[in-house]
Amino acid sequence: MNNELSGLGLAMRAGKMVTGDELVLKAIRSREAKLVVLAGDASSNTHKKFRDKCGSYGIPLLVGFDRERLGASIGKPERLVLALTDQGFADMIRRKLGTTSEVEYIE
Repeated sequence: MNNELSGLGLAMRAGKMVTGDELVLKAIRSREAKLVVLAGDASSNTHKKFRDKCGSYGIPLLVGFDRERLGASIGKPERLVLALTDQGFADMIRRKLGTTSEVEYIE
């Protein structure tokens, strides 16, 4: 696993992350989510759903990597979407992943 994604595993072990569509949507609606990470290989409908939801609630969205790498970074099977619930971890991930070429965009 590369160093860029190691912060995601740390956040998972610290209990500062939720994964899966429904849990992430719930975290967005409750404004618990501080940063949402979406796999670049998710479907266009999934991209639209999370882009719209994050946009309407003012939560940053980071799109990049693929589902296998996101899952592996947190020690789980494939993951399409993750939400960081701690501002410190969210800031760290944005700094680390914002400079890599595998991130499509951050809104």
